[in-house]
Amino acid sequence: MTTLIATVPHWPNPPRRASLPAPGEEALGIVVTDRAVLRDGRGVVPVSGELHYSRVPRARWRERLERMRANGITLVSTYVIWAHHVLADGSTDFTGDRDVAAFIDEAHRAGLGVVLRIGPWAHGEVRNGGFPDAVQALPVAHRTEDPAYLAVVRPWFVRIGTEVARSAHASEAIWAIQLENELYDQPAHLSTLQQLAREAGLRAPLWTATAWGGAQLPETGVMPLFGGYADGFWVDPQEDWHPSFRQHFVPSHEWDDPGTGADVRAALGASDTVSGTRLLGFPPATCELGGGMATAYHRRPVPAGADIAAVAHIKIGNGSAWQGYYMFAGGRNPRPGLGESHATGYPNDVPDLSYDFHAPLGQGGTAGAALAPLRVQHAFLQAFGDRLAELRSALPDSGSPNPDDLKTLRWAARLADDPDPTGFVMVTHHRAHEQVEPVTGVRFTLHGGTDVVFPDAPITIAPGTLARFPVNLDWGDARLSWATASAVTLLNGDSSTLVLVSVDGVPPRAAIGGSATPLPLGTTRIGERADLLVLPAAVHDQIWVIEHAGNRTLFLSDGDLRCDGAGSVLVRGATFVQVYDVAGRSFVSVHPDGPEADAVADVTHADEEHAVRAVMRDSAIGTTRMPVGEPTPVAAHLVRAGGDVPADYGFRDGRHTAPTEPDYEAFAAHIVLDVPVRPDATDTVLSIDWEGDAARLRRDSEIIDDRFWDGSTWHVSLADLAPGAHELLLEILPLSRRSTVGLPAPAAEIQRGSQVPLARVITARVRDLGPWHPLPRLS
Repeated sequence: MTTLIATVPHWPNPPRRASLPAPGEEALGIVVTDRAVLRDGRGVVPVSGELHYSRVPRARWRERLERMRANGITLVSTYVIWAHHVLADGSTDFTGDRDVAAFIDEAHRAGLGVVLRIGPWAHGEVRNGGFPDAVQALPVAHRTEDPAYLAVVRPWFVRIGTEVARSAHASEAIWAIQLENELYDQPAHLSTLQQLAREAGLRAPLWTATAWGGAQLPETGVMPLFGGYADGFWVDPQEDWHPSFRQHFVPSHEWDDPGTGADVRAALGASDTVSGTRLLGFPPATCELGGGMATAYHRRPVPAGADIAAVAHIKIGNGSAWQGYYMFAGGRNPRPGLGESHATGYPNDVPDLSYDFHAPLGQGGTAGAALAPLRVQHAFLQAFGDRLAELRSALPDSGSPNPDDLKTLRWAARLADDPDPTGFVMVTHHRAHEQVEPVTGVRFTLHGGTDVVFPDAPITIAPGTLARFPVNLDWGDARLSWATASAVTLLNGDSSTLVLVSVDGVPPRAAIGGSATPLPLGTTRIGERADLLVLPAAVHDQIWVIEHAGNRTLFLSDGDLRCDGAGSVLVRGATFVQVYDVAGRSFVSVHPDGPEADAVADVTHADEEHAVRAVMRDSAIGTTRMPVGEPTPVAAHLVRAGGDVPADYGFRDGRHTAPTEPDYEAFAAHIVLDVPVRPDATDTVLSIDWEGDAARLRRDSEIIDDRFWDGSTWHVSLADLAPGAHELLLEILPLSRRSTVGLPAPAAEIQRGSQVPLARVITARVRDLGPWHPLPRLS
């Protein structure tokens, strides 16, 4: 028997108002205490996702933002990158893809709030950290109280304020403004920047700053935000998985992350910092949970979707009051020469154009492996954010396991005494790179006014399990004493419906009214005003919960959904869409509106039938077939073989320097891709599986995208970067067998097993992602 014990922690004091919003900046009903973020008097857990408007074509803003909203994002966070707004001729541009006011309005139309990260230094893997070259070259003490530096920042902030003032919805949309980025030892300077921003007309209920690395922030008026990445490019190429990443896979009340940004901090000569969490009267909150990871030339990690989801999930158990992801939607630099590099004094060379970041929504518009598991977590936060605001994080009484302990269950809880232990047991039994072991014979004991011991029979927790087991959960006129299925959401109606999803390897059981019983899949009437819907684990990644006007709607679909602020839902790439009818207590198929739907046939998918029938009970298994583009092979013709490349192209402080133009001219293999063009295609993506070191994709003489090889598929939106192209040139620099760049394990194994330098296309294909079909409007 594995008995796991936690004691309900009591708040030492009543909630205390934080130092924000400041007088005169109260807006949007936002209040912050030392426990939680509240809106209109109710606790909420904001979920922010990073998308850089200047790295995404303006024509894509609406689609990306609406997809973010459908995936449970409530705030879009974006840098105002100074260098992106200053053109090569020195002029400043806020039009087109750089129109920050239009972006704020588009986010508001999508039903999202906005977090503006105004810098002036941003980093974001940008040349000079985002300073234009002319600003970087000034004889001033950058990022300090130097009056000469402030004299340059002041007009830039005025310009940002002027542009934001053009937005019709800035006052309704802007939740927060971030000052600077990764500034560690100058709290007075952060306060000065805040004053300059206010003088420029910028206003927000929340002002934030990054707090990792032991950052010293002003004692009041700035909310500290933290982060956590599953892996990162910023450690040395052959270094093992760094302890600063490992710590994010165990429960903890330490929010600082000394590893993030440490290399740039050292390169810029910042003083040493002391690690430690200082909340300054605010609740623990994040702005940079890794939604993926950028690729540097010297080190190229590719976090798995499960890794990304686990880091986010464990932070909820740790007490997070704000979940923020960097990045949530990838992008591309607006022109060459804007990425950080050894040539500009940075410790890393990054791709010149691509900023895909292996994000949940990739640069090419494709969905990443983390998207679905994160979406279900966000549904949980939306539904139970008001309760989580009062639930304190409890770690196991035995303490957190060592990050390298693979045998001990990784779990925490969010609990209160009400008067009995109430809340959620948060299991996050997962670890990147070297997986944890199964834990058998598990039972939980929660010490409170009355102890809760569950389940009634021991269970086994498998590796990779992310679960939110409810404890003494009230809804409608019912109470669930405990359950071994994971909480998803609450649906409104004449009856309130609690939605759980079963967990692989864990029999779904619950105690309702004092007796433990197996939970049947589907809907069970619990009280006069309470239903319980249990979904099978097989449909977990097909769960979508969209909230509009205070109501939540549950969908099951294998496609992509998007939703705007008016409640309009669209779908594409789906073989079925089903919506849960609260009144009818069953799922029903929904058909897209419009003429395309008339020719759509109902089909049954045998591989889904068991799971779908279980949740639909006696309803017919009806699914809706929508046009889904099938991949079309792309012919790849080698027209020039790769040359005899060196093992490396130089180093800076032990880190490999990326190849340059002369290296491509001397050594790159040239492969012509014959792109089939479909006149009726709406959104074509080119997907390339390849091997090599570094690669560039050209249309005629223009480089339209680039990549360092890490074993993942390269997705390129042809609709955005090469519309109508029949032929593209792929230049691949071979990867020497002697190269010591840091590769993910599968890619490193391919390199070791190759007898020649790697430089080839394995497969290339194009696929039309298809049109978006409107679904019936949400009420």
